[in-house]
Amino acid sequence: MAAEHEATLRLLAAQHDAAFELRFPKPRSQRYSLADKLPAFVLPIPDRFSVVSLTEKATRSRRDTTLSRLREKRWAALCVVNLRILIGFAFLPAGLKKVLGQPFTAPDKTGAFHEFLHAFLATGLFYRFVGLLQLVAACLLMTQYFAFLGAIVMLPILVAISALCWSTGVGTPTLITVTLMTAGTLGLVIWDFDKWRGLLVSEGRSLAQTIEPPAKLVDYQLWARCGWAVLFTYATASAMHGGVYRPRGVELANPAFYLLPLITVYPVVTWMLDRKRFRAK
Repeated sequence: MAAEHEATLRLLAAQHDAAFELRFPKPRSQRYSLADKLPAFVLPIPDRFSVVSLTEKATRSRRDTTLSRLREKRWAALCVVNLRILIGFAFLPAGLKKVLGQPFTAPDKTGAFHEFLHAFLATGLFYRFVGLLQLVAACLLMTQYFAFLGAIVMLPILVAISALCWSTGVGTPTLITVTLMTAGTLGLVIWDFDKWRGLLVSEGRSLAQTIEPPAKLVDYQLWARCGWAVLFTYATASAMHGGVYRPRGVELANPAFYLLPLITVYPVVTWMLDRKRFRAK
């Protein structure tokens, strides 16, 4: 309590000095400081205060208010949990293929994009390492509880892939898909802005903040189970297929083909259960 009281008095004194100086500018030798008038027994007064400008404070306040209001919307929370599962699932086959050392493109294909992937495969250990990072990030995203860490790991990978696609002139469907995934991951990072906002504070300034837990608008435990169900189902399908399973059309003779529709059913069932629990509160 004493530390909180001291911090509050410091902030009030600094704000008073900043506002008073804006209205009545004087030479430094004649400036009035409320901090200097506080009793010595209340708190030790430093020689200088690090005062955040009023414009910066107003901009930060508007930004925080917009994000805070968005985080209070149930539809936004539902979009976030589903986006985490979607992006995580999209990286499962790509990461698994690299970990197993399988080529990501056909050997007979040519062009800057495909030639880069051929050279990427030839790196061996590095190729598998990137695939392992993709799998770890995908699993973290689908757990919901560690989704921020997964988004942090995933974002630089997707930015690099996007830069590769844009610079090599890859096909439009791939380019659009990768760009949307990058934008979605960036949105997930912004969603947890309170967890990394301290990185934007300049040297010599302090930032007192409290990371508030997300509002109980969705059942995160229920959605985490949905993510694990998606992960387990795809792993089972790949095991039945004998490798990375990526269906190429209707494959009625392949047992793994019948497992994939369950992955689309899981989020729908989870949403129905979550809505029922939310209404029951």
